[in-house]
Amino acid sequence: MSAPGDLQAPATLAESTVLQSAVLEGLRSAVNHNRWILDLSDPWLGDDPLEIGSGLGEAAALWAANGRTVTASEADPGRLAQLRERFDGHPRVRVRELAVPIRDSADHSAVVALNVLEHIEDDVAALRDFARLVRPGGRIVLIVPAFEQAMSNFDRKIGHFRRYRVSTMTAALRRAGLRPVKVHYVNSIGLLGWMLLVKALDGAPREGMPLKIYDRFCVPVLRRVEGRVRMPFGQSVFAVAEIPED
Repeated sequence: MSAPGDLQAPATLAESTVLQSAVLEGLRSAVNHNRWILDLSDPWLGDDPLEIGSGLGEAAALWAANGRTVTASEADPGRLAQLRERFDGHPRVRVRELAVPIRDSADHSAVVALNVLEHIEDDVAALRDFARLVRPGGRIVLIVPAFEQAMSNFDRKIGHFRRYRVSTMTAALRRAGLRPVKVHYVNSIGLLGWMLLVKALDGAPREGMPLKIYDRFCVPVLRRVEGRVRMPFGQSVFAVAEIPED
C-alpha cells in the first residue's frame, strides 16, 4: 500500500485489466452485498437481457437461475475464456465477445452494466451504443461508483474516468436519449468506508475480515433501511432508464 498523496495517472489498459480481475476474484466473498445489487437489477431485466462486462459470470448465473435467457459478454480475452468455460453447454447463458464502441444492434429486453460505465471515456456515446442493443420499451440497468469527492488512486489504477451523482447520471441518460425511470444511491455506509480506507488511507477493496464483517452484519441492515428510505449519498448509483418506444 503506497503512501497517500496526489492522484496517480490513469493506468494503462493492461494494468487496469489485471487489477479488475484481481478485485473481481477478491470480492466474491461479499455475498450479501453482491446479492443486494443483483436483486436490485433483477426486476428490470425482462426475459432476454445482455450483460456488458460480465466478469466472472456471477450475475449471469444468478439471473439465468431465475428462468430467463442471459447473454454474458466480455472484452477482456482472459475473462471471456473463463466465461466460455464456465457456461459451456449451459441451457440459459450465451457468451459473446463485446467491446465498446459497439456497432451492433439487437433486440434484447435489457442491457445491464454493473460497474462498467465509469471505465468508458465517452459515457453518453456508450449509453447510445447500449440502447441499440435493446428493443423499444426495454431498459438500460446500471450500477456506477458515486461522488467525485471519493475519487482515489485506486479508481485511477482500475481505469475509472469518473464517479457519478444522481444528477450527473440522470443527465447522461437524458443526453443519450433515454428516459430515466429510477436513479438513486446505494450503500450509504459503504461510501464512508471508501472515503476513509480507500481514498484517505490509499488502500484498495480486498477480501479479508473487515469486508466479511461488514458484509455479514452491516449490509443486511442497510438493505432493509435503504429499501424504505432513499439516502442522499451512497457508494454507488443505481439507475434504470427506458428506451423510448416512438
